[in-house]
Order: sequence, then C-alpha cells, then structure tokens
Amino acid sequence: MQAKNQAVWQEGLNEAQLSAVTTRLPYALVLAGAGSGKTRVLIARMLYLLSERGYGPAQVLALTFTNKAAGEMRHRLSGVFPWANHVWMGTFHGIAHRLLRLHAREADLPDSFTVIDSEDQQRLCKRILREHEIDEKVLSSKTLAYLIGREKDQGRRAQDVAQAYGELPWLPLYEAYEQQCQVSGLVDFGELLLRSYELLLKHPALLAHYQGRFREILVDEFQDTNRLQYQWLKLLAGEGCGLFVVGDDDQSIYGWRGAEVANIRDFTETCVPCDIVRLEQNYRSTQTILSAANAVIAHNQGRMGKDLWSAQGEGDKVGHYAAINEFDEARYIVQGICRWQEAGGALADVAVLYRSNHQSRVLEQVLTREGIPYKVTGGMRFFERAEVKDALAYTRLLLNPQDDVAFARVINTPTRGLGEKSLAKIAQLAQSQHLSLLEATSWMVEKGGLSGKALQGASAFVGLFKQWQTLRSGDVITLMEAIIKESGLWDFYGQDGLTGEGRQENLTELVNAASQYQVDEDAAEALAITDPLLLFLAQTALDAGDKGETERDLAQLMTIHAAKGLEFAWVAVTGLEEGVFPLSRALEDADGLSEERRLMYVAMTRAKQSLLLTSCSMRRFHGAESLMQVSRFVQEIPSELMQSIGTYQRSDVSAYRQSSDRSGEPVASVPPCSEVPFPKGSKVIHARFGEGLVVDVDGLGEDGRVQVRFCDATRWLLLSVAKLERWQGE
Repeated sequence: MQAKNQAVWQEGLNEAQLSAVTTRLPYALVLAGAGSGKTRVLIARMLYLLSERGYGPAQVLALTFTNKAAGEMRHRLSGVFPWANHVWMGTFHGIAHRLLRLHAREADLPDSFTVIDSEDQQRLCKRILREHEIDEKVLSSKTLAYLIGREKDQGRRAQDVAQAYGELPWLPLYEAYEQQCQVSGLVDFGELLLRSYELLLKHPALLAHYQGRFREILVDEFQDTNRLQYQWLKLLAGEGCGLFVVGDDDQSIYGWRGAEVANIRDFTETCVPCDIVRLEQNYRSTQTILSAANAVIAHNQGRMGKDLWSAQGEGDKVGHYAAINEFDEARYIVQGICRWQEAGGALADVAVLYRSNHQSRVLEQVLTREGIPYKVTGGMRFFERAEVKDALAYTRLLLNPQDDVAFARVINTPTRGLGEKSLAKIAQLAQSQHLSLLEATSWMVEKGGLSGKALQGASAFVGLFKQWQTLRSGDVITLMEAIIKESGLWDFYGQDGLTGEGRQENLTELVNAASQYQVDEDAAEALAITDPLLLFLAQTALDAGDKGETERDLAQLMTIHAAKGLEFAWVAVTGLEEGVFPLSRALEDADGLSEERRLMYVAMTRAKQSLLLTSCSMRRFHGAESLMQVSRFVQEIPSELMQSIGTYQRSDVSAYRQSSDRSGEPVASVPPCSEVPFPKGSKVIHARFGEGLVVDVDGLGEDGRVQVRFCDATRWLLLSVAKLERWQGE
C-alpha cells in the first residue's frame, strides 16, 4: 500500500514541485506562479505526509479560500485514502465555524447559534439605523455592514476601534450591532473568524489541545490572507506545528477587501527556518505570453521574485490593437472571436476581460448585433444591473406616465417616506378613477389625501417629472444626466464604498450609451423612430431581451478579478488606457499601482495560446469624448514580443496628447490617402448640421472619423454613422 501511495504522490511532479512536497523544514513557502500546478503540490504534500511521514488524517489541516477548492482537494485525496474525510479541510470561515460549533459555550454562544449571510446582515443594520433614527441617505445599511466587516477582518471590536481611532460617528451603531447579535445568537461571516480567534486566546487549554493535535497546517492562496486570518493561523499553529503555505505575491489582487500581500514577506521573516521553493514552470501558456507578463510584473518593487517559463513553445506574439474608440475596440475584438471560430475554436475557450463592470456594455452590444452568444461571468449583463434598470425606469415613466411597472420600481428608489399605507391609497385612487399610478400621485398631491413625509416625498417625486419634461426637447445626454442626479440615484448608489463606485460607473456608462443614439441614424431607420430618447429605450430593451444564452458554447465576458484561477485559449484584455487600467485612483500611491500591475499580470496569464490587448485613443465619458493615453502596462512589454495592429501605434497616443489644442481635441492629422473618404480640406454636408469643412481626419476607411467645422460648432463625426456627403456648393 505504501509503495502504491508513494507512486501516486510522486506522479508527474517536476523537480521544483518534488522539492516543495518533500521539504522537512517546519515552515515552507511555495511561491507558485500562475499555471504552475499548485493544487497538485498541495495534494501531493498531504499524500506524502500521510504515506511517508506517518501523519494521521486528524493531524493535518488544510485551509482554502473557496469551498470549490476544498472539495476538489478532498475528492482527489479520497481517491487514494478512503479515510481522507478525517482530514480537516475547508475554508478559513468553514474551519472557524466548526470550532465554534464544537465549543459554542466556551465561545459564549448558544448551541443553536445562527450564521447570517450578507443580506441578513444588511437587514439587521437597517433595523439599527432605524432605531437610531439615522436616514439611509446619510449612512446606508450596506455601508454600515461594510464598515463593521472591515473592522472585524482587522480583528477589531467596537471598543478596539475607539481605542485606536477615537469616537467615530458610527461606532455606537457597531456596538448596537454587536449587542443585538449577542442577544439573538447571530454570527456573521466576519464574526466566525474573530470569535474563533478570541475563543482560542481566552481558553489556553483549548488552544493547547489543537496546537497539540495538528502537526501541519497547509494553506492555499496565502497571498489573499488578511490580518486576522494570518493572526488566527499563527495562533493555531503555535510553536510545534508545521506551516506549509502556497501563494504568489504577484497574484495578490484583493487588497480592496483586506488581503495583505505583506503577509508573505512577514512569513519568511518570522517563521524560521523557512524553505522557499519557487514553482516557475508554467503548464498553461506559451513562452511569449509568459515573457510579456514577466516583463510587466518586473516593474513592481519588493517582489519575492520568480520568472515563469514554459515548454509549450514560443507561440504567437501578443497583439495590441490601438482602436479609435470603444466601438472600434469592440468591433475588432468581435472580429477576432469570429476568426477564432472560423478556425475551429470553441466560444467556450474565449474570454474578454476588463477592469470594471461598466466596460462590458459596448462589448455586449456588438456581440448581440453580430449574433455571437455570450455570458457575463461573475456579474450581470449591463442592462440587467439594478442601478441601470432604475435609471431606465425613470426614463420610461417620463416618456410614458401610464407605465405603472416603472412607477412601482422607482417610487421608493431612493426612499421618499412613502410607506405601504400611502402607496395603498395611491393604488386605490388609481383603480377607482382609472388613472395611472403617477397620475393618481399627482392628483393626491394637488387635491389632498397624503400628509407629512408622504406628502413631501410624493410632491418632490411629481415635481421631478414636471421639471424633466422641460428638458425633453433638448439634448439626450443632458436629460439622462439630470434624471440620474436629480432622482437621487447617483448619491443613493454612491454610498456603498467600492461597490458604489462601480454602480456609479455603470450609470455614467448609461449616459454614454444614451449619447450614442443621438447619432445612430441606422438604428433610427431600422426601428422607424425619430425621437432619440425613445430610440434609446427601444434599443436597450432589445439588447437586454436578446440574451443568447441558451446555447452551450458561449464566449465569456468578465472582470479580471472574476477570471482569477481560470484559463482560456483566446483572451482579450480591454481598456488599456491610463485612468481606465490602471484606474485613476490607483495612480495616487505606489501600493495602488502595484496592485493594478499584479491585476494586469493575472489577466495576461489567463491566456494559453492567444493574447490580445486593446486600447483606445478616444473614449467617451459622460457623453463627451476624451483623449486617452495608452496604459503604461502596454508600454512595459518589450516591442519584440508585440504585434501592433490598428491605426495608432503605441507611441502615437502620447504624441497626440502632446499636440492637443486647448479644447483637448487632437490636432495631429492623418495624411490624405485613397482610404480616407473625406481628406482634410474637403467640403461636406450633413443632414442635421448643414455644410462644413473637414479640418482633421482620425482613422482610415469607414471605421474612421473626421472633425468638421460647421457654422455653429466644430464636431467629430464617425463616418460609419454620420452619412456625410460631398458638398458641391461654392
């Protein structure tokens, strides 16, 4: 049996992996690069301990960050050791939960304590805010839950926060939350770890029992541990237990949720003697992709250091497409996906990655119109997101006051003091008088039937639509921005920390989407709609309704964070411009930029065969085009590893930036050629703006655009949309 097990745990291990698996030092840090077989090493280590070192299953503890990872390891281990279920294996929170169940009374918990999820936690926070008479516009329940969770991840109770930072305004709410949880026997996810840590600290005999029980603790994704997890781990291990941690400081991308990459450095300094083993052979990607990723991550300071290599061959160069704008970018990516399909590739092997969720909108639009089935992994489709649907519901109600479904969605989003009784009165009046809900609300505001906060809220709500009606004949962008800001949606969704920023980005992208339909004459003709706002709503409804997810072979769109741990044959990484990726807020400090670069490294190493990077020279923000500078991450890749595609080369964007006029528009020109339909100096005519003179050219062919000086203003126009004609007049 022993010889058989030995053959199993050694099978397929390379030299570095074998060195890690068989280390005999009490502490080991395995720096496992992307695609280097870390799961195989963890399983082989457990088999080695059980078969070669004589460890019993109950003496081994394995910690992961997902139940999926724990389940995979348990399944593979049980194929060799039927009694593998005796190995304690699970997530940090799962093992902490187990300790609390076994020792509930020592932890000052009832035996039947309840674990609550994030939704229940927010409900409790909402109740506490209500009891303290704090309006959710001042502090939302979601933000309060986030603040409490953040402090728990640092190992701080309310009294600890007060000692460290003084009396913060929300601390009484934290105290009230703790008291309510204690009285009700409730434990949230942050509490699981904090309470189990306190349990071991307060009961030395219990701590000694577990320190004596476990001979080795193995940790997966060690770079993702936060402060409390690391303290809990060291406390549980004590002096006599071995620690075998596997991680990659170059893939630490969760600083925003408390992960501390510094834990890796601290581990090597405080846990001695420590064996540091680097797994540098990658079994996923071509050498060219890895060399490009190595070149990017090398710009980070303070790394443990490693250099990934592959036996898969050199492979194709990394493509960089310098697009004119986000529509050109999306079109090129979709063309690449089509070429991949035509060559026999499966859509399931395709992934388009982006830094922020709002970037999916244009990609979804082009994929839908080209009939390519896709799914948004780890998130919703753009037009299915709550904040987007809320803003569209306000717009629908403005266009159609009879839309009671839209009314029901937005009347209390954000809340306006209209409770169930007030809404019931409105509904009853609407039914009896054959009115829409908006008309009934307006009637009650003018004639009576509501009072107090309900009257104030209803009056303000009705007033919004009267105010917006005055904007109907104007610019769609101005109207959409007014709806989003004046409805309160912008502030409402902006309260929730980083999540709120993402929701606000989606609302901004909705304004960008609205601006597109002001000039989309093809769509207007196809749908027989002349009103830009109505055209916008009609097209978004069609885009949202065409899901295309019934087919099994689907291209995948996802954020880079959602792609962690996955791999795809064909990968496109989009939006590689300064301020987009890396994010503008990350440029303010070195740590933020380092994490953005690690995120880029993760994105690049998802690709197995083909990697495409895209950037735009112009990108639309708040309905207006802004000149962009190509991301430094693209510039950090050696030119011999790159194939530059498109109108602009990497250096051209910065040249455009240097030669911009005061308005921010580029003044550099593309020389006239046969592929430029309207060279500089051409006289043209536009159906809406009249006669004009071409003063600049941006791009070639129908995918290009021109800057035209009309009598009232100078405008940039997409040739594929504007339908310009040559002006034959004088």
